[in-house]
Amino acid sequence: MEDRILFVIDSLGPGGAERSLVDSLPALDEAGLRPTIACLRSAKEGFETEARQRGTDVRILTRSSRFGRILELRQMIRALRPGLVHTTLFESDVIGRIAAVGTGVSVSTSLVSTPYDPIRLDDPNLKRWKLEITRLIDGWTARHLSKRFHAISEAAKEAAIEDLGIPPGPVTVIPRGRDFTQLGKARPEHRSRVRHQLALGSGDQVLINVGRQEYQKGQKHLLEAMHLLASERPHLILLIVGREGNASEELLSLVAQLSLGNRVQFLGHRSDVGDLLAAADVFVFPSLYEGLGGAMLEAMARGLPIVASDIPALREATDPNGARLVPRGSATALAEAIDELLADPQEREAMSVKNLRRSRAFDLDTITKRMTEFYRESCGAGR
Repeated sequence: MEDRILFVIDSLGPGGAERSLVDSLPALDEAGLRPTIACLRSAKEGFETEARQRGTDVRILTRSSRFGRILELRQMIRALRPGLVHTTLFESDVIGRIAAVGTGVSVSTSLVSTPYDPIRLDDPNLKRWKLEITRLIDGWTARHLSKRFHAISEAAKEAAIEDLGIPPGPVTVIPRGRDFTQLGKARPEHRSRVRHQLALGSGDQVLINVGRQEYQKGQKHLLEAMHLLASERPHLILLIVGREGNASEELLSLVAQLSLGNRVQFLGHRSDVGDLLAAADVFVFPSLYEGLGGAMLEAMARGLPIVASDIPALREATDPNGARLVPRGSATALAEAIDELLADPQEREAMSVKNLRRSRAFDLDTITKRMTEFYRESCGAGR
């Protein structure tokens, strides 16, 4: 076996886990850890093209059934003889763990969310019995087939210990990193240019949310907060950046129902998030559960004041003086916090300084060095 790492992930579509993997590729190459990425499916949007352009060996599994994918991945493991199989996201976790059984290759897993939070039971697209079966499968394969774990936050670690029965010893906490130099610097002329492109006026008060349109991201409550603020703040605009998802139809219906009209712009998946952040006054992140909140890290690095849900992962990531954390799922609390920040430019400026400073803890170079060491140790553990 060599120091090749076989990463198994659902796809390289738009998402925090996917982006973090692709961002880490140069550091892995430099450290002599040869990456191969096996995806369960190809992705039209996201980071697959970028990974291929970097020369990374990206392979798409061709089988459609879980059993077929396990056999296909098992053949890949035997052919490549990697030093480690590293899995991310539930379906890939299960397939990767089972495929490696009997190959002599150890498995590590990234814990990137808190997917069994009880609040998920309120998701209209989810059935309780399916979530419980998923948790049982995830827990059994994690405990018996994964040797080490990487958690992106203490919150993700604690959730896995409680929900999956994983012992704490094999879990290493390393947050996600971001290359903040890609964001550029938000100068006044930059802000004006981006606002002009979005048909925003200099007097508009602009909120921005970045996240796929799913129940988890809580955008429904943000739209309700916009409705509460609409009459008192006639120049308030909301930008929602992220791909469509299971909540898209409900969100569009809610915009019409609340008569928000063009005060809400759905911008879809974008590669210029740094520019869009430059146009905003406040970043709002009403997620109901998170592993860390990668989009929020970018907002912090842009120096935006933050209003977010008061959940463990976001408490952990933020400076307490750089964010207003409110009860999750409360449109009223969101509206109050947003209104107070918009009325106080001095507080927004103070929060900006705090967030810029706090974002340095998530610098990509620092994080990738720690991840490279984790992978090296995990490769060695299987020998």
